[in-house]
Amino acid sequence: MSQVEYDAQVASASLNGPVKLRIGDVGVSVVASFDAIEVPFVDINDIAMADFVVRLQTDGGDYVFTALGNWCQPFYDALCEAFGDAVRRAMFVTGAPANAAHGDYRVVEGGSVLTGTAPVFVFDDCVVALPPNLAARRIPLCFMTDFAQAGFETTLRIGDDEAYTFAKLGTNTDVFNQAVTQRLRALREKTLALVGVIDPSLSSVAASQLARLLPSGVAAPMSVLAGIAPSFVSALEARLAESAAAEEYPVYKELSDRIWIGMREQALDDYLMWLIVASPDGQHVAVEFAQPDMATFVYHTHGDCDGFVRALNRSLEAISFRREVIWTPEIVDYNYRMAIKRLPALRFVRANFAGRAIHTAGWQEQLKQLWSAH
Repeated sequence: MSQVEYDAQVASASLNGPVKLRIGDVGVSVVASFDAIEVPFVDINDIAMADFVVRLQTDGGDYVFTALGNWCQPFYDALCEAFGDAVRRAMFVTGAPANAAHGDYRVVEGGSVLTGTAPVFVFDDCVVALPPNLAARRIPLCFMTDFAQAGFETTLRIGDDEAYTFAKLGTNTDVFNQAVTQRLRALREKTLALVGVIDPSLSSVAASQLARLLPSGVAAPMSVLAGIAPSFVSALEARLAESAAAEEYPVYKELSDRIWIGMREQALDDYLMWLIVASPDGQHVAVEFAQPDMATFVYHTHGDCDGFVRALNRSLEAISFRREVIWTPEIVDYNYRMAIKRLPALRFVRANFAGRAIHTAGWQEQLKQLWSAH
């Protein structure tokens, strides 16, 4: 980051008076003659500027910066850019955007509505809005269920409860829409190719139906997949039989008739497979990653297995499958903490963690005990 220092006055619960401000990669340094404070971006909930005053709302209280003079706007702009970069890292967004715009946003998630203006970017697998507050969102294309364009507004929908509308993008409107359309098509083509590799015997109709259910990073019910193409499920089971979950999968089939499976490309011809298995009473699920040295994670569902699976899908995709984030009680990593703060689904998954079943001789008994716990 730039080593520019900004002279200002600060008013806060912990420090008041003349200070020098320096913007870093992970926060803002506020330095007085005999004291200094680091305000980390992970603690900042809102950055606002009005009447030559910059205000930070943080978990620990407000910081009000005045007396910046002509440097007020440059300081605010640099701070918002650095904060946005930190949020984007926490969203695990990599690479250069295919399109960059600026406009109004409206976020509808369940019963809450957030509005404002922000930079908006289109990446290969997501659309990102980066306002300088907790409304920043990463919208994964793999979960999109509708893409509507009306006049100068574009709405991206995920299921019935989430909608993200962008407006006043100016001359970027058409380019933005084209960039999203191209990446949705590329995602579908990639999934079709994967489905065809797994089961070359599929008809084009069956392959298309499966691709809609199984984009990379999404788990789908095996019963639904079998209803489309039994041969495809047989091919998946053959892969599981050669994976680190080879011993556990037959046990799951014996214990449960509700199993979801997902696949995620990690490298060329290298795919992560994972299972989500409902307990017989539907009050818990087991999450099994087909990788060596992985425990089984068990979660409470409160009777809503489908809802939990949706939340887990969103969480894993958002944190780029960093599994420790979905269960570790104390999170120290800076990026993980920012991700948890901004993703309701991830907070929900973490709050419902019930325990781990270790892959030892007593694994099945551990699993049954966790499934019976309240």
